[in-house]
Amino acid sequence: MIVGTAGHIDHGKTSLVRALTGVDTDRLAEEKRRGITIDLGFAYKQMTNGEILGFVDVPGHERFVHNMLAGVCGIDFVLLIVAADDGPMPQTREHLQIVDLLGVERGLVALTKKDLVSADRLRQARGEIEALLASTRLAGSEIVAVSSVTGEGLSEVADWLEMAAEDLPHRAAAGNFRLAVDRCFTLSGAGTIVTGTVVAGEARINDQLLVSPDHIEARLRGIHAQNRSAEVARAGERCALNLVGPRVSKDAIVRGDWIVAPPADLRIDRFDAWYRHLAGETRPLRHWTPVHVHLGAADVTGRIALLQDGTLAPGEEAAVQIVLERPIAALHGDRFILRDQSAVRTIGGGKVLDPFPPSRGRRTPQRLAILEAQRENAPDQALGNLLALEPGWIDLSRFLQARNIAGEEAAALTAGQAMTVVGDFAFSSARWEAMRQQVTETLKAFHEKSPELPGLQAERLRTALPQRVPAATFAAVADAMVAARSIVLEGSWYRLPTHSVSLTPHDQKVWAQVEPRLRQERFSPPRVRDLALALELPEPKLRDLLKRLVRMGRLTEVAHDHFFLRVAVAEMIGRIAALAGKLEDGQFTAAQFRDDIQSGRKVAIQILEFYDRHGVTIRKGDLRRIHAARMGIFGKPDGAAGAET
Repeated sequence: MIVGTAGHIDHGKTSLVRALTGVDTDRLAEEKRRGITIDLGFAYKQMTNGEILGFVDVPGHERFVHNMLAGVCGIDFVLLIVAADDGPMPQTREHLQIVDLLGVERGLVALTKKDLVSADRLRQARGEIEALLASTRLAGSEIVAVSSVTGEGLSEVADWLEMAAEDLPHRAAAGNFRLAVDRCFTLSGAGTIVTGTVVAGEARINDQLLVSPDHIEARLRGIHAQNRSAEVARAGERCALNLVGPRVSKDAIVRGDWIVAPPADLRIDRFDAWYRHLAGETRPLRHWTPVHVHLGAADVTGRIALLQDGTLAPGEEAAVQIVLERPIAALHGDRFILRDQSAVRTIGGGKVLDPFPPSRGRRTPQRLAILEAQRENAPDQALGNLLALEPGWIDLSRFLQARNIAGEEAAALTAGQAMTVVGDFAFSSARWEAMRQQVTETLKAFHEKSPELPGLQAERLRTALPQRVPAATFAAVADAMVAARSIVLEGSWYRLPTHSVSLTPHDQKVWAQVEPRLRQERFSPPRVRDLALALELPEPKLRDLLKRLVRMGRLTEVAHDHFFLRVAVAEMIGRIAALAGKLEDGQFTAAQFRDDIQSGRKVAIQILEFYDRHGVTIRKGDLRRIHAARMGIFGKPDGAAGAET
């Protein structure tokens, strides 16, 4: 169990931790000189059952609340310290507000300096504390009077902590590994060390991890968990990780970063959230108010966008979007605290709902309904709620990443839903049937209107659907329907299995003469004029036939009056990919391509310019590189094994 202290300056937090553990958590020279805690301190205590309690001691001065916030990320239990002579003070209240906003529900109040006050004052202080806790998650928490000087009450505090640790529900090691970094330093003989709280998953020695949000690759060389050497770092533990990697250094990793398994690496500059404005605020919150955002151990400035008209009154809750001035790492369910622009007071807090928010349309009724559905903590219920809303599908890969769901948990989640998974997307059963029907009926209508054409290309089919569908979603739908043989993909044209386009007997006879010549010189075929002369055919009629064959998907007009077999166009893309794959930087020249296909320079340039126009190749000066995502637009390219993504 990880115990975090909280309370006003000079109320005895550090003294109590020292009395309980024997460790002075004030490690900085300035802290010892001034007699106050400035930064986070850490201590450990072995319980009677052999388990280890971890303590995070936080500063109580109002100037160092940002350090306090970095320390309470991921704590299981709060030890609220209130001096009996003073009673609750400003930072007592602010710290209590913070742990309440962070969702901490378990705690103990240590009423310190018992040796300095009378019994009447103790009773009075207890009453003040009970009243303060009444409106928080810690209402009804035990209050133990204690003196770090005489030792009175220390054993009772220790007993309460042990009982709380024994009753603490075991944290499942589900999800991908995430550790919130609160310190980074170098250790002689070891190298770079980061410390923090593991909030999800587990990591083992030699695991490949990432420093997020800067995507720094790191290998886990060593682990100390709860102040002991370990082979595994697990959720719910304070850990020190020894990291190595080409870019890993003390200067490259800062407080507020995360150490994560690669699937949990997410760099965001905005997120949608559910926010509560503190009841003690004197003014309502206005749209686009500048704020300090504390999430995990990070402290970053930003602005809060209200997603409903008007302002947010003190004590009210609502969906908001937080727009950050620099990227951080965050996932669904992460708790955050907002402080005012000057960072002098806490104004509210909440939890992340969606780390993939839209920058436009964030206030639409549909979007607000989606955020309401995402307030559900249980993944299975949230997934069902989302699929019941328009448009009836979600990006399942993003849903799983946002909620840090992986492995068996992800498989069980998807197996328990009445839905159809297609690629990265999940559809409600009803929406999937409707989507399939829309695609089928759209193609049927097109075939009836234009029976001489082979079908519709992907973008035209997508935009012809009665319901607007994003390109990535449509691609997944189309791939699934092709796999199920509900529709057919020939070249880049989609058609129904029952549809076919055929030439007239005369045109078929002409095509039988033309095709061998195009195939014989597939990378440098004769032009229309040359074909017409060689075959003694009328040039306009031959041109008309070849253009119809383009619409049928058999030919591609690479340049004016220069028709290539479509399979040859796809084959050349494969050859380009193979050529680029052999080169160190993946860039090639027109001359290299010309030599590869053994054609003339003019034809090679025309082919490459055609590919440039269609986004298959990207030109920079005299060099080109292939755009892997566009390789298949003319059909499956052969010889593309060396393609780079």
